[in-house]
This record gives sequence, structure tokens and C-alpha cells, in this order.
Amino acid sequence: MSRSIFSSYLFESMRKVIGIGETLLDIIFRNNQPEKAIPGGSTFNGMISLGRCNVPALFISELGNDRVGCLLRDFMQENNLSTEFIDFFDEGSTPVSLAFLDENQQAEYQFFRDFPKQRLQMTFPEINAGDIFIISSYFAVNPVLREKVYGLVRYAKQQKAIVYYDINFRKAHASERTLLLPFFLENFANASIVRCSEEDLETLFPSETVEAVYRKYIAPRCEIFIVTHGKEAIQLKTPVFEKDYPVEEIIPVSTIGAGDNFNAGISYGFMKKGILLDDLTQLNEKQWDELMAEGQAFAKAACLSVENFVSKDFAKLK
Repeated sequence: MSRSIFSSYLFESMRKVIGIGETLLDIIFRNNQPEKAIPGGSTFNGMISLGRCNVPALFISELGNDRVGCLLRDFMQENNLSTEFIDFFDEGSTPVSLAFLDENQQAEYQFFRDFPKQRLQMTFPEINAGDIFIISSYFAVNPVLREKVYGLVRYAKQQKAIVYYDINFRKAHASERTLLLPFFLENFANASIVRCSEEDLETLFPSETVEAVYRKYIAPRCEIFIVTHGKEAIQLKTPVFEKDYPVEEIIPVSTIGAGDNFNAGISYGFMKKGILLDDLTQLNEKQWDELMAEGQAFAKAACLSVENFVSKDFAKLK
């Protein structure tokens, strides 16, 4: 059976994954020298991987009507990611980031943004039961975008989509923690799954353990919580059971996009196995083992790639 025919059977229900977030051009530096320019963005990275794997995927974002914006638009289209819901603006320019890799291939970022005063000025997609809605990073709590973004999150929950929320809150915004906490709590309350890294927790809830964060902030609002710890074991907490998943030791090319692609792998697993919102809290250990294996496979593939996504060779095997 050809891949295209297989994909049509695999996703014949016409479920789709919808992501929302920032799109930018990452200029990667290694040893303080520019090495490569790669399209990027937290949710964007995982959405490109899903598009490469032939998952029906839509992305909500904004780009300048400029050369970089056109480059990013073309890249999305080349990787089966719909650009129907991209806001192309004339005032301002497409964001660019500088990503400086250290000896562990971890990135430190410097961002250059010039957005118009009016943002996300476009029609939003229809969200249906069975869809997966992915949201992450500062974009999810940005006060400038909050009204529209929160409206979409609420709409996705009301439509019985799986709302996958990756906290992805970095130290650059740590000073805004108290101001943004109510937005985080609203997102938790509307999420089906909350995922974060250990670094996110240290920034958002300093001096609190994973157990304390789950008990106080997550569990009363969202029953499924996943915490990644870099090279250390991944923690999964569900209403049915809790489990730690060891991480395979690899020598990464770059860790940019590792968490984003972990999210993509879990979402791919939901689509592949036909898992819907009402199934989530009833999944057993074996089902979660399979889902976490998909998440780790996507993350590993991204870490072994010079891009921020899974390679096209990896996608061909899906």
C-alpha cells in the first residue's frame, strides 16, 4: 500500500490538528558563528513535523508581507501545513531570532520582533469534536493577544477537541510571572493535557516540586500532566496511574524543537490510534507506553536533525 493511500485510511475521519503560535526565522549560531537559518517557532516546529507525516494540519499565526514572511509561507506549503489561517501584515516585519548553541546543544535566544498594533486580523478555522488543538509558550499568555487566544482555547474545549497545552515559559519572561499567572491557570482549566519542562516549572513556580505543582495548580484543573527533564526520565501523571519513562541517551545535533516534537509525536499517536477527548482519562498503561514512545521518537528525530523538526526520511516511515 502506498504511503499516500495509507495516510488517507489512517486519517479518514478527517480529524485535524490545529496549532497556534509564533512563526519566525531562527538563525543558528555554533561557536558564535552563524551556521544555518531555519524556520521556527514553538508550536510551528511540531506542526511542520505533523505536516511532513501527512497529518491534516492547520496553523494559525502571523507573518509580515516581506521576504522572510514569504520564505516561511512557502516552507509551510512545501511541508503540507495549511497557510489559510496566517495573518499577513504590512506594518512591521516577520520576527527573527538568534539561537546560540552551547556545548550541550542547548540554545540561548535573542529575539527581534516588530509587530503591528492590530494582530491576528483574520478568520479562524472551525474546530470540531475529535480535533487536536495545540498551544504553547508565551504566545499562549501574551496580554496583547490574550482575548483572541483565550477565545480560541475556550472554543476548542467547548467543541470537545483535545486541547494540548505546552507551558514552555522561559526565563526571559520570569519577571512577568505574577502578572501572567491567572492566564496560566485559565489555560490549565481549559486544557486536556498540560506538558512542560523542568525549566518551565523552575521559572513559573520557583522552589516548588513537581508533585506540589501538580497537586496545587494542575490536578484541580487538568488531570493529565507530563513533565520532561532533558536527559532524565519523563514524568506522566494521569487519573489512572503515574509512571516515569527513561530517555534514550543520544548525542544531539541540536535540542531546538525537542519538546515541540515530543508534543507532535503524542498528537500523532492520538490521531493514529483514534484516541478522542473522552478516552484520555481512561487510557491504560500500555496505551500510554505507546503514546510516550511516539513522543520520544519524534523528539529524538528532531534532536538528530539539523532542522527544528523530524526529517523527511523519518516522516516517510510513518
